[in-house]
Amino acid sequence: MRQSKRDHILEAAKRIVQREGVTALTYESVAVEAGLTKGGLIYHFPSREDLLRGLHEHVAGQWEEHLHQEAGTTATKNHDDGEAAGARGLEDRRLEDLSAEERLTAYVRASQNPDRAELLLMLEAAEDPQAQAAWDSVESRWGVPQPGADASEDQLRAFIAQLAADGLWFWEANSPHTLDPVARQRLVERIIELGLPGSAD
Repeated sequence: MRQSKRDHILEAAKRIVQREGVTALTYESVAVEAGLTKGGLIYHFPSREDLLRGLHEHVAGQWEEHLHQEAGTTATKNHDDGEAAGARGLEDRRLEDLSAEERLTAYVRASQNPDRAELLLMLEAAEDPQAQAAWDSVESRWGVPQPGADASEDQLRAFIAQLAADGLWFWEANSPHTLDPVARQRLVERIIELGLPGSAD
């Protein structure tokens, strides 16, 4: 499928954040990166705030696409495309078809390959409620609910497993070292086991 002009702009903006950080995101820098005029950018994003919020939604959407891939599900907006899913050999399942354990497993597996731009945008979103909403929307669909005072042991274990996956993702995003792939796979499997109902402490 051909990339839309809007997605082309957002991918250019993401590359800038990846290399230089959020503060380097200007109309001028994105125009050069995307090979467009400043007027062409303004047509799609009338203000820098619109561009930045669009980027939050774009990258959060990529995270959710990765979650769907790990879960073997199709996004709701694409659910009508059953023939395409069948042609790819995918089972036509949606998010609402998954158990809590399947969602957690996808969440943990999707914690791989941390992206600097994603990390910087998540940190930046903490100061912008509208931007934060894009990330919270994905988290609310895939994450483990925050446990209350009367949470069961299984609910606590699932939440701890999610925290462990987030911690592994954050460590890899910030560390100058690269985990051995075999060791990382073992860590991921242990985190998943930790979150399953009835797991041993």
